[in-house]
Amino acid sequence: VQLVESGGGLVQPGGSLRLSCAASGSIFSINAMGWYRPTPGKERELAATITSGGTTNYADSVKGRFTISRDNAKNAVYLQMNSLKPEDTAVYYCNAELFTSTSYGVGRGPFRYWGQGTQVTVSS
Repeated sequence: VQLVESGGGLVQPGGSLRLSCAASGSIFSINAMGWYRPTPGKERELAATITSGGTTNYADSVKGRFTISRDNAKNAVYLQMNSLKPEDTAVYYCNAELFTSTSYGVGRGPFRYWGQGTQVTVSS
């Protein structure tokens, strides 16, 4: 199983970016998907998550500015980031909790997988 992120980059304060993450491999089903970033004192802290049913959860610091969505048919999750601030600068990591496929036709897991990270820099 592999998670591949894209969409990071350099943007001015107040600007927008859209991150994408696609999961591939022997996937039976995916529960929650989300985006995490390092914060002072934490290696990776939740920015936003979304369940397979579409229930979302956001860190207080991004509420009202970030929107998470997913395409279950594509095993993909997205993060629309608006009104970006310099303190949003970080490497953003995609995460998925999923079941892997087996030869018995049932899933095994759940397991958590991480992407390699994509850099977001907010600076003038």
